[in-house]
Amino acid sequence: MRTTPGSTRSWLRAHSLVSDSILAVVLTTASLWWIVSAGDAGWLRSAPPRPADALNLILAAACTLPVALRRDRPFVLLVATCVPQAVLDALHYDPGLSEFGGLVLLYSVAAYRGLTLSAAALLVSFCSYLASALTGIITPSWTDHVVVIAVLLLCWVCGRALRLRRAYLSELVQRADRLERAREADTRAARAEERSRIARELHDVVAHHVSVMTVQAAAARKMLDTKPDVARDALTAIEEMGRTAMAEMRSIVGVLRTDGPAERGPQPGMQDLPALVEQMREAGLRTQLWIEGERRGLPPGVDLAAYRLVQEALTNSLRHAGPSARAWVTVRHEPDELSINVEDDGRGAAEESLRIGGKGHGLVGIRERVALYGGVLRIGPRTGGGFEVRAHFPLGNRPLGDSPLNHSPLNHSPLDHSPLKQSPLEDRA
Repeated sequence: MRTTPGSTRSWLRAHSLVSDSILAVVLTTASLWWIVSAGDAGWLRSAPPRPADALNLILAAACTLPVALRRDRPFVLLVATCVPQAVLDALHYDPGLSEFGGLVLLYSVAAYRGLTLSAAALLVSFCSYLASALTGIITPSWTDHVVVIAVLLLCWVCGRALRLRRAYLSELVQRADRLERAREADTRAARAEERSRIARELHDVVAHHVSVMTVQAAAARKMLDTKPDVARDALTAIEEMGRTAMAEMRSIVGVLRTDGPAERGPQPGMQDLPALVEQMREAGLRTQLWIEGERRGLPPGVDLAAYRLVQEALTNSLRHAGPSARAWVTVRHEPDELSINVEDDGRGAAEESLRIGGKGHGLVGIRERVALYGGVLRIGPRTGGGFEVRAHFPLGNRPLGDSPLNHSPLNHSPLDHSPLKQSPLEDRA
């Protein structure tokens, strides 16, 4: 039965010494009243007891008053009460209800102490009863023996059952606490992962669009006086790029809103590479796109990661390769792998070393995206100048160790573009 907080029963449970003292006083009062008023032979005695006197009352009270401290030292009190109980039997005094004090203490040992100590308490109770029976102080029949043994076992079993139930409930509470802490830890990890993903997305979007807008603004400034029409087209491209960047950032940051789920549009993917290459061309980077193999549906995560890899690589080429650089994007769709190679023929080795060892987050973000889906990434300068980003995304069950990238050197000869199938997007330069 549940107890209502603030009720008398819950208060007594919180103040166990008060409730145990009340039990001891009630049991002692009943025992002394029994001794004074009853005066019969007692339950297990064949001869009438001696007349009650002060010693009788003191010994009987010494058997029941220790119940007030039954939760603190129940085993010690159980052993201690055997002494006045033995004196009562030896002097043939009426014990009253002193035996109930021993039963309460036996129950308390079983309920609040371990198995070893509770078994020792049961043995002490058996030995006390056996000593009284063998010395002839009490003369029980075989039926009385069975009843006494059954009562002792019943008290002990009830105490052990209470202890096991309390331990079970405590374990349930601890398990609930552990699950709650684990859930909170999972929530924090999910939030941290989401923040990391949002940071990568924001970096890719901002770095790409701002780089294109910067190049377009520089071209518009140079052509403003001599070729106003070209400058006007550049400013129009900057406006469109700014709107696109704002829309993408709004959709990404929308997941951080707390007033409801964000409405997010579809993420870009490999099908948007032609539009990305077109943007690079409009920004001044002469870019070509080759797609080999049969196009097929990719997992959403791989699709987005591959697109962001090409976007970041072309953005770096636009920013670092120089005004006359060219870039090539090669995409190979294989049965169990997606291969991407982005190259440019920009500035020399010094600039390439700066691009590799820079402190920006672009290359780190690319590595994280590729590693997230079990891919292999190689980044470095090309033989003869320029820069290259090559990645393989596994799509089947082939081990990563069999990837061709694991067997090819980082610095290799330029790609031979003659056998590649060129897409309809041609170089405008």
